[in-house]
Amino acid sequence: MSRIQLEGLTRHFGSVTAVNDIWIDADDGEFLVLLGPSGCGKSTLLRMMAGLLPPTGGRVLLDGRDVTHTPPQGRDLAMVFQSYALYPHLSVARNIGFPLRARGRSRAQIKARVEEVASVLDLSGLLDRKPRQLSGGQRQRVALGRALVRDPGAFLMDEPLSNLDSKLRSTTRAEISALHRRLGATFVYVTHDQVEAMTMATRIVLMNEGAVEQVGTPEQVYDEPASVFVAGFLGSPAMNLVEAGVYAADGRLRVRSEGIDLPLGIDADVPARPVVLGIRPEHLVVAGEGDAGVRGVVSTVENLGSEEVAHVRVGSEGRMSLRGPRPLGLRAGDPVRLTAPPGRLHLFDPDSGRRLAWQAAPVTAPA
Repeated sequence: MSRIQLEGLTRHFGSVTAVNDIWIDADDGEFLVLLGPSGCGKSTLLRMMAGLLPPTGGRVLLDGRDVTHTPPQGRDLAMVFQSYALYPHLSVARNIGFPLRARGRSRAQIKARVEEVASVLDLSGLLDRKPRQLSGGQRQRVALGRALVRDPGAFLMDEPLSNLDSKLRSTTRAEISALHRRLGATFVYVTHDQVEAMTMATRIVLMNEGAVEQVGTPEQVYDEPASVFVAGFLGSPAMNLVEAGVYAADGRLRVRSEGIDLPLGIDADVPARPVVLGIRPEHLVVAGEGDAGVRGVVSTVENLGSEEVAHVRVGSEGRMSLRGPRPLGLRAGDPVRLTAPPGRLHLFDPDSGRRLAWQAAPVTAPA
């Protein structure tokens, strides 16, 4: 087990900055997920951790030891690739045991270790098969076994489930999480899939355009998004984001826009200011006829099985989504009035996109 520290890690490809001044500390035994859209730099960052790509600047520390210029074989890190990278002519047993043969272990040692790892990954009955005889999920477990067999200090995984169908992804996701709990090893896992991040991570590093937008537990990044980007990236449907303004009315703060008038639950008397209002679809509820809130017209209703999502036109150009247990009792064309608890409203600065602090004082941008 290992602690991985990145200090100001940067990577340029010519005039393009793929990774810009990243500072991350992956604790011993943590499941750290690097999450973000395609092209945000997360795989480049992982490859610099593994030693497969030299950084332009910054350092990589492994248990406090500077390994920035140490080759991959000297870092005691196991890499699991998206493509599995199995040897097609070798059996499952020989694929798993390959790292041990490369290190000159005896046949008896290799056989015992391969059988142990195969038992952990439920591959014991498949050791004589070739990769072409396996399903996608089984091949992924073989790739995991090859990483696991040499007992590395940490596992680095680059979108290992992206080639699997949705059912296999769900099953293998649970297997990897269970493996992490069993081993207590450090996992650094790259994905663009928010479901994988939310269900597997102890902490999420959300990246955008080569930089870190937010680091926190799944609950923190979902419930307290640090920016408009984080708010819009996480969630299905994504957070409703509307240009609005904060006003003081009778000593109480309210947020208003066309078709929207919601209390913030804060006593204050401050000048009006523009904001971006964010509300998660699941935090909107149908309000009473006389209540202030969000006024709109239902455009469509989607049936998700146990839930429904209603898409609502608000004002002349606004759109909001409401998500709740089926049936919501709404149909296309229905006028609707919605509301949300003050504690579920998120405010962002319209210029910087960063989250605004609004606890019990005037709305100000964080320092």
